[in-house]
Amino acid sequence: MHVLNLGILAHVDAGKTSLTERLLHAAGVIDEIGSVDDGSTRTDSMALERQRGITIKSAVASFGIGDITVNLIDTPGHPDFIAEVERVLGVLDGAVLVVSAVEGVQAQTRVLMRTLRRLRIPTLVFVNKTDRTGARCDAVLRAVTGKLAATSVAMCRVEHPGTRTARTVAYTADDADFTARLAEVLADGDEALLAAYVNEAALPYGRLRAALAEQTRRAQVHPVYFGSAITGAGVDTLVDGITELLPAAGGDTRGPVSGTVFKVGRGPAGEKIAYVRMFSGTLGVRDRVRYGAQGEEGKVTAVSVFDQGTDAPSPSVSAGRIGRLWGLGGVRIGDTIGEPDSAPPGGGRHFSPPTLETVVVPCRSADRAALHLALSRLAEQDPLIDLRQDDARRELSVSLYGEVQKEVIQATLADDFGVDVTFRETTTIHIERPEGTGCAVEILHADSNPFLATVGLRVDPAPVGSGVDFRLEVELGSMPPAFIRAVEESVHAVLRRGGLHGWQVTDCTVTMTHSGYAARQSHAHAVFDKSMSSTAGDFRGLTALVLARALRQAGTRVYEPVHRFGLEIPADVYGTVLPVLGRLRAVPRTSSPHGASYVVEGDIPAASVHALEQRMPSLTRGEGVLEYEFDHYQEVATPPSSGDGRRS
Repeated sequence: MHVLNLGILAHVDAGKTSLTERLLHAAGVIDEIGSVDDGSTRTDSMALERQRGITIKSAVASFGIGDITVNLIDTPGHPDFIAEVERVLGVLDGAVLVVSAVEGVQAQTRVLMRTLRRLRIPTLVFVNKTDRTGARCDAVLRAVTGKLAATSVAMCRVEHPGTRTARTVAYTADDADFTARLAEVLADGDEALLAAYVNEAALPYGRLRAALAEQTRRAQVHPVYFGSAITGAGVDTLVDGITELLPAAGGDTRGPVSGTVFKVGRGPAGEKIAYVRMFSGTLGVRDRVRYGAQGEEGKVTAVSVFDQGTDAPSPSVSAGRIGRLWGLGGVRIGDTIGEPDSAPPGGGRHFSPPTLETVVVPCRSADRAALHLALSRLAEQDPLIDLRQDDARRELSVSLYGEVQKEVIQATLADDFGVDVTFRETTTIHIERPEGTGCAVEILHADSNPFLATVGLRVDPAPVGSGVDFRLEVELGSMPPAFIRAVEESVHAVLRRGGLHGWQVTDCTVTMTHSGYAARQSHAHAVFDKSMSSTAGDFRGLTALVLARALRQAGTRVYEPVHRFGLEIPADVYGTVLPVLGRLRAVPRTSSPHGASYVVEGDIPAASVHALEQRMPSLTRGEGVLEYEFDHYQEVATPPSSGDGRRS
């Protein structure tokens, strides 16, 4: 049996969960097709997903096609939950990008396709809802070719679009226009095929299909299918494309154990469950395995593998498969299981980081401890909410992509943990970067030093986007590794809590220049005396003081997130819209006429995006289309404190 790990991606409401249901039904995994509106779909299992009719968490379902086992991963379509999509991309062999035949190519569709192409994930496009009134199949195909991928090829045509009788007819070797278009697109990516295309009257159809499969698997060409997940029209043709054109999972089952954790859940008893894609080797029950950046070791106590719908207990999970692991108590999303060298590249950040934050406030003060535990559990499942605690103000804050995510967090805390909360006003996340170099040192036993430790630190600016790099100018053997680790951990924690203006400090190098400690001392009766001996706590406490002084000497500047935007508006409102963009601190870079419309592209501060979205309907008579995504940070003239808005 071959295995294909297939992602279903789309802009919200394009119909990807309905397509998942149709594929499971066609494969005989489910007897009845669930409804998103009724909350009866297989992959939307959370109560909140069923209530809202949207996918919030990625979910895995499995089905068979001939000798291929397809592990289908349904992902959220709402941009507030893009982090769930990001975590899935690194474990996919191929993807189906769903586009609505009515709404067409939307902002999130373009973001997803750009990322899929950048990661070279083989992708088929499925234009859904061809049976819906207003379906524009030809126009959507042009938009797919023009906005998503020029190397797109329609694999079928639609008869009676926009009606319940809409049906899909697959192209064959007898369709001259299809074979000509296919040959033209494929020849661009294959010199040998190009030579044959120029010199021969017609290329053999078998050769074209073989080249189509090869170039699709290399993510050079993107076949486009049409149909309806509701009626089932065109789904069989899509299934044929999945089996013929997408690559099966690779990996040596007898090689070194290596996998990637893309999701973490909790069982009924609160036990942690890791969802892992195996790239090499075989991992079984009772096996001991290393995982995570620190190389923590754990024992696998149970394994389940996805097959024919859901997962089932199994003695092991092998290369190419997706399984669930129990027993790895410290596992986190993104961890490598086993050997990191055997996992393919492609992990890390693919989409924009969250640019909003809010303070979470318990409705009952007695729930503070329960709220911290609950948010910690949510952070296990979504690390990008970046839970932060301000001990001085006794506040908990989280990062967000949008207001819908905030509503989901509120409902989850109430329903799953019994903690009712409110939120402070959502504000924009800024960052700080060092302006210059700063140094500070505290020497052991000095009057100004309340800790039994010596720590010296230097802070230097680093290239934009480099993050925080901790380095040593002291000998590794100058003190126990646990103390050096305590300094490094404290450096990252202090910078994350905030610099001179209260925002996270990044893009810097912190170098440890001095070190020293009081060796372990005991009294005559061999009892360890903490007051005479250095501990990791001494180094953590002193690092915070020294780093704060180094930052004050270096100075920091505050930067705000800026989005690159594209705005399509009726030509007659162009003169009205430009002054509004100016008042919102947007900077148009280009503007050009497109028929009866104008397309304006430029930069806009993230803090102004919501205001622009609210003004758009009245400014453009509801005809304006706004797309945006994070692009860079820019320095602000008047640095705001992180307490100015969210902590008032």
